[in-house]
Amino acid sequence: MGKIGITETSIRDGHQSLLATRMRTEDMIPVLELMDEIGYHSIECWGGATFDTCLRFLNEDPWERLREIRKRLKKTRTQMLLRGQNVVGYRHYADDVVYEFCARAVENGMDIFRIFDALNDTRNLETAFRAVKKAGGHVQGAICYTTSPVHTVDHFAKIAKEMVEMGADSLCIKDMAGILSPAMAKALVERLRKDHPNMLIQMHCHDTSGFSEMAYLMGVQAGANVIDCALSPLAGGTSQPATETLVAALAEFPEYDTGLDLAKLGQLADYFREVRKRYWKFESNLKGVDAGVIRHQVPGGMMSNLVAQLREQGQEHRLAEVLEENARVRADLGYPPLVTPSSQIVGTQAVLNVLTGKRYGTVTRETRNLVKGLYGRPAAPISPEIQKQILGDEQPIDHRPADDLEPELEKAKAEIGDLAQSPEDVLSYVMFPGPAREFFEWRRQGGGPERELVAAVAAAMAWRPPAPGRVRAYADNGAVGVAAPGNLWRQFGRLRQMR
Repeated sequence: MGKIGITETSIRDGHQSLLATRMRTEDMIPVLELMDEIGYHSIECWGGATFDTCLRFLNEDPWERLREIRKRLKKTRTQMLLRGQNVVGYRHYADDVVYEFCARAVENGMDIFRIFDALNDTRNLETAFRAVKKAGGHVQGAICYTTSPVHTVDHFAKIAKEMVEMGADSLCIKDMAGILSPAMAKALVERLRKDHPNMLIQMHCHDTSGFSEMAYLMGVQAGANVIDCALSPLAGGTSQPATETLVAALAEFPEYDTGLDLAKLGQLADYFREVRKRYWKFESNLKGVDAGVIRHQVPGGMMSNLVAQLREQGQEHRLAEVLEENARVRADLGYPPLVTPSSQIVGTQAVLNVLTGKRYGTVTRETRNLVKGLYGRPAAPISPEIQKQILGDEQPIDHRPADDLEPELEKAKAEIGDLAQSPEDVLSYVMFPGPAREFFEWRRQGGGPERELVAAVAAAMAWRPPAPGRVRAYADNGAVGVAAPGNLWRQFGRLRQMR
């Protein structure tokens, strides 16, 4: 491996950013062995929104995806994104869930856990750090980068120091909105390198603003060891910079050369270029550079959610008002970084404030919980006036939110019963009760990919699906087809017959 490492994000954040997280495991498997030969620092392949999407939309077991990937990556470390006490969900889970999830993830093949908290509240990382350490995994503490009057280099350095004291094996600057400027990248990496001379420092930037390639180069020169990239068909826009571009650029600096083979990367790019065509209906409308994010700081995924909410109300023309209000709400709530789930909380509240014409006249449960401290401690104090308006005389909590949670696993086991076939199934149910139960019931009835593929055919061809059981949809080398009773077809190397 060369002097600068590359973490490949194509099969996690690449398609999460550009294709609504819809890439199926069967489209990853054919190239995993080639990816394993590249010499990547790691391959990000799990966590984030992939867990939810597997169950909710793809009729896939996320744990089986991890096992299939691990089976084929014999040399390269696997990596996942873990949301601290939120694990891979959208609320805080009890400590017993965090410990069990991390233990099972390591057992099923996970190596590196990139762990962040949406508010950069390190109290919400304590259990996840301990759980991964206990299970034998690598803990990467991720600092969510954002800008505000309180988010200074000193502020981020303090967070990094707390993470290192808690046992982080490496550090990551997580620039989810793509707003890390070249100058700030240099200043922040230099400070982290000065404070932690022997610590591996990694950078994760999205290309939304067009800053990311410049930020990476400045960060590498300042002492970053690893950068996150996606293969060119799944790069750019709200995804990461292109792997091939950074490899070629760094190759001209002997001290930074990644040592990766551009020809082999080209083979991978050719494969994913064809794969992307299959997911055309999930393409984001936000393509290319959006320099507006430098002003409003709204990440691509959050922007699409805001537009969708306004469109549903016939108020899409008020987007500029909502973006202005979004900035005010963020300031009111202590300048939370705009990452899951705080991005959804701030954005939805901004939409309500604009559409109702009264600021905080209607308050979501999530906004109330944020003000009450149930998500943790923001970087700056919440506006006293807003706190009074929302909570009245009730006082926010000042301790770790998960300290108030009762253990959850035993209750979940009793609720899901024999629909759960493994401890991993119980965890899936805890994370997403509704989607997991539907998936388990569907699996018990025979499962298979047919339901989602029939829906895909119907959407693509404006065709009305026949009654259930009368057809089967299948995918083979990217082709989607429909079989009538008596037809034979080959699926995953096996001959199947419609009955």
